[in-house]
Amino acid sequence: MTGMFRDRSSAEKAYQSLSSRGYGKDDVNLLMSDETRKTHFGDNTAHTDLGDKAMEGAGVGSAIGGTAGAIIGAIAAIGTSVALPGLGLIIAGPLAAALAGAGAGGLTGGLVGALVGSGIPEEHAAEYEEGIKNGGIVMGVKPRNEEDAKYFEEEFRRHNGDKIYKY
Repeated sequence: MTGMFRDRSSAEKAYQSLSSRGYGKDDVNLLMSDETRKTHFGDNTAHTDLGDKAMEGAGVGSAIGGTAGAIIGAIAAIGTSVALPGLGLIIAGPLAAALAGAGAGGLTGGLVGALVGSGIPEEHAAEYEEGIKNGGIVMGVKPRNEEDAKYFEEEFRRHNGDKIYKY
């Protein structure tokens, strides 16, 4: 399940709904532009679990994949983060770990290719890419059961989520 949020407050509330059901760092994917990260989660913003996750992926890590220019860093509560400087993206969570494991070959398709590779249909991946370019924050989780899926869909909508899809 994925959804896009237009501001930090909405994303924070959606993230809290995931945490309230016992979902943690190995369950949540977070995607945003580096510019969005700096705007909503930069040095002069309040510290929260989601904010700390977004920030800690910004500069910690080592380069992979030769010319891919990806940086891998630890994110406190979400896990692995990949910064794609050429695209100006921050990707945190299981998707980042998969990209890191794939090396440069996994990054050549850009964001749409990475999302499609993670099971998101190409038309939705393109919508998310456009939304991220325009300052959106995409959050994704694999619900453990139908009850959680229904709950997260309702919570994402309640917190101004857009382009909410279940897979």
